Order: sequence, then structure tokens, then C-alpha cells
Amino acid sequence: MRKKAGCIATVIGVMFVMMGAWAEAYSIPADKIDDQKIFWGTAASFEKPAQVDYRKIIRATEEYASIKKNKIEAGSAKYWILISKASEQAIRAIAEVGEETDYDLIAEKDYLGALEPSIPADDITSLVLKKFK
Repeated sequence: MRKKAGCIATVIGVMFVMMGAWAEAYSIPADKIDDQKIFWGTAASFEKPAQVDYRKIIRATEEYASIKKNKIEAGSAKYWILISKASEQAIRAIAEVGEETDYDLIAEKDYLGALEPSIPADDITSLVLKKFK
């Protein structure tokens, strides 16, 4: 009976190892890396990528609301200060979601899908937008 239990434990252990091997590892070729479109993680190696609609996240910030409410002219100094702060808030919220989830790369929407070969990614924009409520 002990021999049978030992065999079962071995089979179960092998199954767990094999399941871990099924997780596909991705990487973005160095010449295709766009640092402006990668917000969280390392492009050299990742297993669970996500994507976000960065513009939608920017529009959810208080700074962007201030631009619209106060009708601040695009291109003015005040506009660039506020849009810079909005960008900082957006990146901070994306990083928080990255830290709180198991997504190991978060990029701009459609960036990963446009690569050859394309890399499938979950859209987590809604998770990031919850940070602004």
C-alpha cells in the first residue's frame, strides 16, 4: 500500500511540474520594444500580459477634469503641467494594479497585438479606472 501511495504522489508531483511548464513565456524583441507603451514589467520575459487604454485612464484623472472644466488651452504651460500630472497619476495607478495582480507586463492597448507574432493580453483598463473612484 505504501508503494502505491508513493507512486500516486510522484504522479501528482509530475503533473504539477508539467502544469507549470504550460504557462507560455513571452518576450518582445529588443528592436520592437517601445518604452512609451510599456507601463509595468519587463519586456524581456513575461507570462501574463495585460493591456490598458491609456487615454481613457488619463481622462479619468482629476487633472484632466480640471483641464476640461477650466477650458485650459491645449499647448499652454498650464495644460502641459496638468497633463504631466495626469500622466504621473495614470502610471501610478497602472503600477498599483501591477503590484496587486499577477500580471507581469502591462502595455498600451493594441501594442502587443500588433507585434509579430502577436501576443494576447487581457484588457485591465477597468481595474485601473477603479483606482480613481
